[in-house]
Amino acid sequence: MESFASRHIGPRQHEITQMLRLVGVSSITELVDRTLPKDIRLSGPLSLPEGMSETTYAKRLRRMASQNKLYRTYIGLGYYNTLMPPVIQRNILENPSWYTSYTPYQAEISQGRLEALLNFQTVITELTAMDIANASLLDESQAAAEAMILMHSVRSREAVKNDANQFFVDKSVFPQTLDVIVTRAQHLGIQVIVDDYLNFFPHEKVFGVMVQYPNADGAIDDYRQLAQQAHSVGAKLGVIADLMSLAILTPPGNWGADVVVGSSQRFGVPMGYGGPHAAFFATKDEFKRSMPGRIIGVSIDAQGKRALRMALQTREQHIKRERATSNICTAQALLATMAGMYAVYHGPTGIRNIALYIHRLAATLSDQLSELGYRQLNRNFFDTIQIELSKEKSDQIEKLALEKQINFRYSPNGNVWISVDESTNVTDINDIIAIFAQAVGKQAPVAKLKATENFDRSFARTNEYLTHKVFNSYHSETGMMRYIKKLERKDISLTHSMIPLGSCTMKLNAAAEMFALSWPEFGNMHPFVPLDQAKGYQLLIEELSRQLAIITGFDSVSFQPNSGATGEYTGLLVIQAYHAERMQYHRNVVLIPSSAHGTNPASAAMAGMKIITVPCDNDGNIDIAQLKALAEANKDNLSCLMITYPSTHGVFEEGVREIINEIHQCGGLVYMDGANMNAQVGLTNPGFLGADVCHLNLHKTFAIPHGGGGPGMGPICVTKQLSHFLPSHAVMRSGGYKGITAVAESPWGSASILTISHAYISLMGNSGLRQATCMAILNANYLAQKLKGHFQVLFTNKNGMVAHELILDCDPFKDTGIVAADIAKRLMDFGFHAPTLSFPVANTLMVEPTESESLQELDRFVAAMIRIHEEIQEIANNQVDPIDNILKHAPHTEQTVVSDQWNRPYSREKAAYPLEWVRENKFWPASGRVDDAYGDRNLVCTCEK
Repeated sequence: MESFASRHIGPRQHEITQMLRLVGVSSITELVDRTLPKDIRLSGPLSLPEGMSETTYAKRLRRMASQNKLYRTYIGLGYYNTLMPPVIQRNILENPSWYTSYTPYQAEISQGRLEALLNFQTVITELTAMDIANASLLDESQAAAEAMILMHSVRSREAVKNDANQFFVDKSVFPQTLDVIVTRAQHLGIQVIVDDYLNFFPHEKVFGVMVQYPNADGAIDDYRQLAQQAHSVGAKLGVIADLMSLAILTPPGNWGADVVVGSSQRFGVPMGYGGPHAAFFATKDEFKRSMPGRIIGVSIDAQGKRALRMALQTREQHIKRERATSNICTAQALLATMAGMYAVYHGPTGIRNIALYIHRLAATLSDQLSELGYRQLNRNFFDTIQIELSKEKSDQIEKLALEKQINFRYSPNGNVWISVDESTNVTDINDIIAIFAQAVGKQAPVAKLKATENFDRSFARTNEYLTHKVFNSYHSETGMMRYIKKLERKDISLTHSMIPLGSCTMKLNAAAEMFALSWPEFGNMHPFVPLDQAKGYQLLIEELSRQLAIITGFDSVSFQPNSGATGEYTGLLVIQAYHAERMQYHRNVVLIPSSAHGTNPASAAMAGMKIITVPCDNDGNIDIAQLKALAEANKDNLSCLMITYPSTHGVFEEGVREIINEIHQCGGLVYMDGANMNAQVGLTNPGFLGADVCHLNLHKTFAIPHGGGGPGMGPICVTKQLSHFLPSHAVMRSGGYKGITAVAESPWGSASILTISHAYISLMGNSGLRQATCMAILNANYLAQKLKGHFQVLFTNKNGMVAHELILDCDPFKDTGIVAADIAKRLMDFGFHAPTLSFPVANTLMVEPTESESLQELDRFVAAMIRIHEEIQEIANNQVDPIDNILKHAPHTEQTVVSDQWNRPYSREKAAYPLEWVRENKFWPASGRVDDAYGDRNLVCTCEK
């Protein structure tokens, strides 16, 4: 039987020999010798077992899943059971056309998911009654912290002059959210004040106020007066809202909110032991240029037709770098798509009925428990009631509930909270009533669903929402299925062709790695259940921790960071905590190479650090002499170096050990960006190189799919001396015993997708992982050799080799007027997504083939690039006009090609079928070249009425 690795890796064994010969080496060993410096190579294999078969692994994972106990859980605190419509589960969550696509930077081949995200934004703006929303953030807690930062950023000149740096947070926000707010604030010079909002009176030193609606106790409070008071002193009001509740409660936009954030998890996305879920962020139009994350906007294409795109992209952190107000590099696109589709499927009436059903269940329970003699403390509530109890009675209730396999939320003083959701039914309510009746020795009444609301009518929503046609058209499964497929056909993904994005590692996301996402044992687990109910999850997390520690050469792992940029930020905070313990608070200087990912300086800015840029030499390597000079000059205050290895320029730098030793000698630590770990696994690792901490992009190297722009996971791995500082959590014990405060909402990040990376490592095994790294390097060097003479590879090592990716320089074509963006658009006509455009060097294409692409696919990409080069040469030879040519008009839509009007100086056939094999499986771009400037000048970010 063939190994899983042989299925994961694209080229066949006989083809590998042919490829090695072309590259100019005789074996994989010689390839590695010529690519990696000898002093950074591991002396032996990793201490990991060999790979399992798919069948063996599936059985093992089933046994692991069976150790998760799915009690009926009413804990709440931002996590709720929900009912994912099967049409969404099968056609989006389990559909590689949706989960293997990339962030929609190339709008013309991303129109389907852009429309799905525009739907999501419309849901958020209309339910919150705000002007504009983004296309999702990582989780509710981080969205709340981003809201704080926005409020701080938009302070008036007078407020800045007055040093208004106080941020008030009501004591009844979710504890995990307060934890993340405190983490962000302390490194930005923001003073967080926590108290009961009724005792708080805004003043001129306060720039923002944050409340929860309904609050953590479940109560609905009237914040109108607070909003007026805040605005009277120039402060802004932020609201953390339950999205489902807004279907029946007055939306925050109607009573003075400036920013509204929350989670869309209960719109059909399983709890997944903490994630991933799409957070939302909505605000007023006047603050749109300070919004974090991505915004989908409406524009037009070259033919004047409607086209969607990511709007206001100059806010992206990779452009602003250390001037960024956020380090966000990803979102939760796949989960936002699912939540938006949940709203499309149910429509406004369906959403309202679900919200009413949830509320009436809670109201029924409240009435019945009151009849039993219990005191229910929430006069106005949506889904959560609070029962006042002594500690003795609470302990009795907990014992009885656990015997019935039911979880409630308990406070140290005895009170019990119960949060219901759309999966709860009247039988569940009666089972809860029976527990409380038994505790007081009474006969349990039989409840019937209450038909009225249990909150003051002043809180009732009166304005309409989701009136657009898309939310009122697809309520049958047939209609919904066809709508999803209609959008799917407008998007390119790995189901169509290779996505050769440098630094993004768009490798195979194997079906065997994805199955567990649909298992209820992993999906329906609340992150705050007692650990003995989550033994399967804890076993998987422990195993994956050990695997990643071995792979990286480190001691300990934290899975709390749920994106690569969050991992960077967390790594820096851990380093700062290490220095602080040694009373070296002054160490706040970070050295960052000019070639680093934009998230590196952005993360350092968010950590409140002083950033010094280290230049690169003419070969693209870190200028070691300059680095040493900067390190020596700042050695008294040096915190760390941030370095990517292999470099962002796609080369294993020879001097990496010398660089790391220099930083250590100056009292600093080394943070290694794990974006390029796909070129390290099994050959070298950050710990062996001497680094102190790294983050890993599990959505790159370790096979979690990109999902059209998220989910991602960015765990950090650290040395033993840093393990004590790994992030803690306000609700669940996690992290080191001196752990920094939380950086994300869930203690283990987006835990449900850890099943994917666990599967990848277990299936590939020790030799498979090393083979994958070697093949990633071979595929990249194969492309470099095949393209030689047509495109110039910008950086290579002293042996002329690249690592797992290569940068193609497009400057030689500047005399023709052709730039990298034109090549990117023309590639769409061949059915390819473009390589990474103009990063890390302007007017370049960064190509990463990964190990999963076959020789045939590599050769198709080469053929497309050579044909495009020929088309550029036609311009250079004055055979075609430098403006009116096939590259400047690309991409070509089907409507354009079949139109009666065709006045181009080239044939329709050349436009649509530039090579013969394109005919076999033609992918038509859904729009012509999108006009970015028009979309920003005429910003529309919701479904047009």
